[in-house]
Amino acid sequence: MKNKITRPHVLIMSEMTVDGKLTLWKGASSKILMQFMDPETEVLLHKTRAEYDAIMVGSNTIRIDNSNLTVRLVEGKNPIRVIPNRNADIPLDSNVLGPAAKTVIAVSEAAPPERVEALRKKGVDVLVAGKSDIDYPLLMTLLYEHYQIKKLMVEGGPTLNYFMLKNGLVDEIRLIHLPFIVGGADTPSLVGGMHINSVDEMFHLSLKNHYMCGKNLITEYDILY
Repeated sequence: MKNKITRPHVLIMSEMTVDGKLTLWKGASSKILMQFMDPETEVLLHKTRAEYDAIMVGSNTIRIDNSNLTVRLVEGKNPIRVIPNRNADIPLDSNVLGPAAKTVIAVSEAAPPERVEALRKKGVDVLVAGKSDIDYPLLMTLLYEHYQIKKLMVEGGPTLNYFMLKNGLVDEIRLIHLPFIVGGADTPSLVGGMHINSVDEMFHLSLKNHYMCGKNLITEYDILY
């Protein structure tokens, strides 16, 4: 059982293939697969973004996809964009550093000061959350207390998803199932970083809903800690 902390309610939402892959190969943009989502499912994704106070993705996802992380296709406000980036080395031409929505870059105390200053000059908030690495429980508390973020949506890659689950910070998972199999031993899957030694180390889920959204199956789970 994880220690209780003051934090947002967290939803991981992700598309994935039948074999659990997020991209076609390691280093490929997830946008390649997302183009095959049913239009109704795209609307669902943006509707969900509009319902949340903030959206978080990892810095590697930003490097590969250069996402905007804004609300389109539906009416609604843009969520605060949160990017964990311990070394403050996110590319300075990233779309998330633009003025479309408020952006918070979470860095570690070890981040070079000149990189931190360069990010601040882009007009984003820089939040220190951890010594040499990102302390995710601390980050969640800071987001809750400093930005009044009560609901956080994670569209992370496998590394971010792993750290959030490992620290007991996820409440729900919503999956968009794409009817493809891509294979590949090193192709990124929903959760990375895990090398478990027993079933006791698995993350346990409870299926609470499943439905078709256009041509895509959607499954929703609660996390059992």
